[in-house]
Amino acid sequence: MKRRDFLKTGAALASLPLGFAASTTGPLSEFPYSGVTLTGGLLKRQYDHIRAHFLGLDNDRLLKVYRQRAGLPAPGDDMGGWYDADGFVPGHSLGQYISGLSRIYSTTKDPACAEKVRVLVKGFAAALGPDGYPYANEKTATTWPCYVLDKYEAGMIDACQLVGDTRARDVLTETIKGAIPHIPDHTYDRGPDSPKQAPYDEPYILPENLFNTWQLTGDKKYLDMARLYLLDHELFDPLAQNRNVLPGKHAYSHVIALSSAARAYEVLGDPKYLASIRNAWDMLEQTQEFASGGWGPKEAFVPPGEGKLGESLTTTREHFETPCGCYAHTKLARYLLRFTADARYGDGLERIVYNALLASKDPGGDGEYFYYSDYQSQARKGYYKRKWPCCSGTLIQSVADHVLNIYFHRNADVYVNLYTPSQVRWQANNVPVTLSQETRYPDDGQVEFRLRLPRPTEFAVNLRIPGWLESPARISVNGKSSDVPAAKGTFAQISRRWRDGDTVQLTLRLNFRAQPIDDKHEERVALLYGPQMMVAVNPAVELHDTPLTLPGKPRPISNRASAFALSTPGTPVEMIPFHAIRDEVYTTYLRKA
Repeated sequence: MKRRDFLKTGAALASLPLGFAASTTGPLSEFPYSGVTLTGGLLKRQYDHIRAHFLGLDNDRLLKVYRQRAGLPAPGDDMGGWYDADGFVPGHSLGQYISGLSRIYSTTKDPACAEKVRVLVKGFAAALGPDGYPYANEKTATTWPCYVLDKYEAGMIDACQLVGDTRARDVLTETIKGAIPHIPDHTYDRGPDSPKQAPYDEPYILPENLFNTWQLTGDKKYLDMARLYLLDHELFDPLAQNRNVLPGKHAYSHVIALSSAARAYEVLGDPKYLASIRNAWDMLEQTQEFASGGWGPKEAFVPPGEGKLGESLTTTREHFETPCGCYAHTKLARYLLRFTADARYGDGLERIVYNALLASKDPGGDGEYFYYSDYQSQARKGYYKRKWPCCSGTLIQSVADHVLNIYFHRNADVYVNLYTPSQVRWQANNVPVTLSQETRYPDDGQVEFRLRLPRPTEFAVNLRIPGWLESPARISVNGKSSDVPAAKGTFAQISRRWRDGDTVQLTLRLNFRAQPIDDKHEERVALLYGPQMMVAVNPAVELHDTPLTLPGKPRPISNRASAFALSTPGTPVEMIPFHAIRDEVYTTYLRKA
């Protein structure tokens, strides 16, 4: 298919299944951003901090590189780092900042978020070049045209749909029109055969937002473009056949590409795309993941069965491209949860949220962002070497999506996937229902839910029972023990006629366990406590190679949440969750005797 075919809407498209609604395709559906509120806990702390941080970015600085290219007045200081005209990817993350702020507005209705989105969309629109040329400069248009176009699309789609900025819809279509002369007329995998002028560009990430653009506009040429850029031959076809082609590939871009396969499954109905993402998840979980749920040391997948994850603990400190990887992984987990209602995808989502996304160091004052998680011994969290890296854009998008990760629904029934203080609102049999959740999880395993509804109605409350449990979950309704099936790795279903003020109590017994890094280094383990990856704080240098009885019986430290003393041949070492580490030195993997 050539570029000239982008604009065709021929008879071949007439046979495609054009009826599509993202909220009703699979067994489960996401709640809208506006349906969920964070009311406390770890997720809300990060959410509020990130909202304030990105609201504080200067609009003139964000738009400067675009105004300079357009010959418009360009006040404000240069951004520096990746973002400037002479940076690595000029202007790359503007669309992501617009996207993240749009999502936060949809949840919080914070007028400052909506105003900032409108100002940035208007400023970007004013700087568009002839025929919609969107890029900050020729370097971006030549070297990163697909990579940056995808971010523009996400920003304009979210600004239109979540903030109600109607201008953004026109900017979206104008931007794609302006980008077409600069993007390839075919898809290809990032690697040795990439064009010399664009060795790192990623056309295979485009389909998801092109499908979304088609859904928003109804214009079939975007459907045609989405199909064009699907990486079938090199990625999705072999994955659907359960052939592991991941080793050696760039980790983040190929996991985010799986979201395009997921949208292709929704839109086109081809089961190979579902098979490809399910098999890819299994490959990640079984051959690529650290205890945190992260993957991709040095940003590449490793060959399975060769002990390369274990080797990476001494060869690099770049173990997981964290905000970007979290964005790709959580999106994939949500797609799979929706399509299958399988609780194990919720387990994987929980693991990466607590041990990677929440563990990201808070942004610094001016373009400083956390990038790599370091699982080597004697590590310390820090910022990427250049300002405004890619992880700045995926950070706000990932955190804005916290509210999507907590609850799902099937018709009137609600599914609780994450345990965190929050509320969800929906209509059950035309009755407005609010479910409130109170908990100190993951510091303890007690969770209480309270229902508010104006009149009784029947539906099911489904609770994810984590696969890491070693003793049965306990469930009570209005203080009375319930005997509903609650096997680990499933959703426990409580179906009844609910009344205003009804409560549900869930008790999960948190336990310690030791997880080897891979099958060639079974003595090298990380400790987990419930869903949390624990690390040794300010450990002695020799701890890394000291044989220990693990997981042992760590002793709780008084008056400190999820803090324990682990016995060693010398002084006990303090263990705390990785997400609680700020500036301390830490060691993640220990040696099991």
